[in-house]
Amino acid sequence: MERVENLKGKTIAIVGLGKSWFDYCVAKSHGVQFDEVWVINAVASVIYHDRVFMMDPASRFFDTDNAGNQTHGMLEVLKNHKGPIYTCELDDRAPGLVEYPIHEVLKDTDCYYLNNTVAYAVAFALWNKVGTIKMFGIDFTYKGNLHFAESGRACVEFWLGKCMNAGIQVEVASSSGLLDTCIPIHEKLYGYHRLDDPLVVSVDQGGSLYATKKSNINKIRNETSYKLADRYDSHLAEPGDPKEW
Repeated sequence: MERVENLKGKTIAIVGLGKSWFDYCVAKSHGVQFDEVWVINAVASVIYHDRVFMMDPASRFFDTDNAGNQTHGMLEVLKNHKGPIYTCELDDRAPGLVEYPIHEVLKDTDCYYLNNTVAYAVAFALWNKVGTIKMFGIDFTYKGNLHFAESGRACVEFWLGKCMNAGIQVEVASSSGLLDTCIPIHEKLYGYHRLDDPLVVSVDQGGSLYATKKSNINKIRNETSYKLADRYDSHLAEPGDPKEW
């Protein structure tokens, strides 16, 4: 498979079923534009999208019910969707399936660490050299519930790191735990968060990140236009650093 040429430099939203997918709805209702929307599995049955990533074989949904409540919704998608639905193998019962370009992605990235569907979507974005990735509903863990976590977060964050290193701008829904986005600014730097005057992450006028003591923030805000790196300052971040919504 060749790269999708019109994806180069484009802004892509990747939407999963985590709670922060509501932030996608908020973004759309506030006029935020995306060149393409990519969805994970059953999200395809809910919102408008351009591409679907479903790395399980279609037989999981046609021949078993081990996908639980998603089974019926995915069956409707697979039977009627015109594609592309990227997956690991074709199935005549699902006309929209397209084989994921696994060999091309592995060769180009020289990386074989792909343990969940979201990671495949991010790797596809990296391979196609998109300009911006906005992550919604990709949460894995939830604040206040230490006893529940979905596997795969480390792999997704690894691939997002590769994207940032390649100059792709990464943005994460403000309510998501991905990349510790929803963590309060004074708790982002472990160890320093235990100090009476903790270090917090800020953004200067040029968009560069830096760390300063929390006690300096009010003084800095009064004397300059430096700001805290929170959801309201996402327009200041440079490509290569994750932004928050």
